[in-house]
Amino acid sequence: MKRAIPVVVLSIAGLVPVWLYQPSAQSSTVQATTPAPSTSSSSSSSSGSSGTNVVTTTTVDTEKGPVQLQVTFSGTKITAVKMLQQPNHPQTTAAVPKLVAETLEAQSADIDTVSGATITSDAYKESLQAAIDDNAKAAAASPSASASASEASSRTVDGSALSTEKGPVQVQVTFSGTKITAVKMLQQPNHPQTTAAVPKLVAETLEAQSADIDTVSGATITSEAYKESLQAAIDARG
Repeated sequence: MKRAIPVVVLSIAGLVPVWLYQPSAQSSTVQATTPAPSTSSSSSSSSGSSGTNVVTTTTVDTEKGPVQLQVTFSGTKITAVKMLQQPNHPQTTAAVPKLVAETLEAQSADIDTVSGATITSDAYKESLQAAIDDNAKAAAASPSASASASEASSRTVDGSALSTEKGPVQVQVTFSGTKITAVKMLQQPNHPQTTAAVPKLVAETLEAQSADIDTVSGATITSEAYKESLQAAIDARG
C-alpha cells in the first residue's frame, strides 16, 4: 500500500495540467462593409471656389445610344459643355460641335436641331435643360457666391481683323478671368466650308483654352486667320 500511494499521487499530478487547460475561444474578425453608392437618377453638381459650378447630367437613353453632358457654369453663364456619352455615329460626331457652339451662343437649351442628328439633338437639349435647372437651384441655394464675382472678372476682347483671299476674318473673345468662355465670329468668309469649320474651331478653342488648335481640313485659310485673330485677342486680354 505504501508503494501505491506515490503512484496515485503522481497520476493525479499528471492530470492536473489537463484539467486546468481550457481551449481558447477562436477569434474572428468582422469586417464592416460599406455599401456601394447607388446610382442616382438626379444630376450631380460640384461647386468651385470662384463661383464655378460643374453639373453632370443624368444619362438620356435613345435608340441611337446614350447621351450625357457635363456643363460648366460661371454663375448663370454656360462656359463649357462636354459630352460624357454620345452615340457612336458619324452624324452625331459632326453634330456635337455645332450643338456646343450654339449652346454657348444662346446660353440656353433653346437651340436648333442639327439636320441628320435629330434624336441626338433632342436628347442633348433635354440633358442640357436639366443641367441649367440644376444650376439654377444651386444658385438659389447660395445666391451670394456666384454671379457677382464672375461678372466682375468677365471681359470681351475683339481680335484683329484679317483680310484673306476668301474674305475677312475677325473673332470676339469673352474671358472670365483668364478662361476663354465664348468665341464669336465678327467677320468670316461667306463660304460653305467656313460655315462648317467655325463651330469646330470654337469648340476646340474652348477645349484647349488657347490658339494652339488644329486647322480644319478644307478651310485652311480661314483656320489660320481665325487662330491669328484669336491669339491677338488673348494677347490683348493682358
